[in-house]
Amino acid sequence: MPNSSSISEFLLLALADTRQLQLLHFWLLLGIYLAALLGNGLISTAVACDHRLHTPMYFFLLNLALLGLGCISTTLPKAMANALWHTRAISYAGCVAQVFFFLFFLSAEYSILTIMSYDRYVAICKPLHYGTLLGSRACATMAAAAWGTGVLNSVLHTANTFSLPLCQDNAVDQFFCEIPHILKLSCSDAYLREVGLIVFSALALLGCFVFILFSYVQIFRAVLRMPSVQGRHKAFSTCLPHLAVLSLLVCSAFFAYLKPPSISSPFLDQLVSFLYSVVPPALNPLIYSIRNQELKDALWKLMTKRLLKAMNCPSLSI
Repeated sequence: MPNSSSISEFLLLALADTRQLQLLHFWLLLGIYLAALLGNGLISTAVACDHRLHTPMYFFLLNLALLGLGCISTTLPKAMANALWHTRAISYAGCVAQVFFFLFFLSAEYSILTIMSYDRYVAICKPLHYGTLLGSRACATMAAAAWGTGVLNSVLHTANTFSLPLCQDNAVDQFFCEIPHILKLSCSDAYLREVGLIVFSALALLGCFVFILFSYVQIFRAVLRMPSVQGRHKAFSTCLPHLAVLSLLVCSAFFAYLKPPSISSPFLDQLVSFLYSVVPPALNPLIYSIRNQELKDALWKLMTKRLLKAMNCPSLSI
């Protein structure tokens, strides 16, 4: 049996059995990946370039877009390459890097989503204190804490996971390197340390989710007191999709990392991992911009300026 020191590569789970289906999966994933790159890239560029969007809400949205780009870029390119070239291999170092960066971006993304719920709570429930509670220094500190949390979480889990002796096999039953499936390859009871870390992280995740739910409950209570029916409809139509995607992220991640081994299957594992690793980064740009007139105006202004510049037309006042 091989041990971790003799493993030079891992074999990821193939997305399909036949060549035709593999190519179909490649084109589907490519479409999703390009849509995510375009959406998150446009949001990042618009927020960075338009001074009217230099506010706490859009600052955190910029961070979310950058983290979404990183998260989806960690998993999909390798899966697409394997499907296109009809291979399953990923190097040992590549697997370590994939685990590290995926956990980093995912943890930081969830922290930013938690901060964004606090931002909306203060804006709606305590508008008079918004400038005090969410000043530029406070926003920078919270964003740095979110990114730092991602680094700490990924370092702990990655170091602990790959310090375990791996001697069962080198086949990972997932389309990317995911900790629960790597732990299945361990031949030592030391994997219980990583299980303990996962449970601790899950409890922290649950605590953040409870805080988010509390924030949204307070937001909905404040919204229901609004005299304007149109204002209530706008607030609900904006907040409910945010909460839906966040719930999808949390529930699917909980299921992926804490589900009993008895209900594990390749198809179910791939579906659940796809729901929390690919769907949120792809949907976030749509959800956070489709009902946001300021952001749509900034995007239109940016694209119009680029078009005029490409056509060598004089700039127009927009």
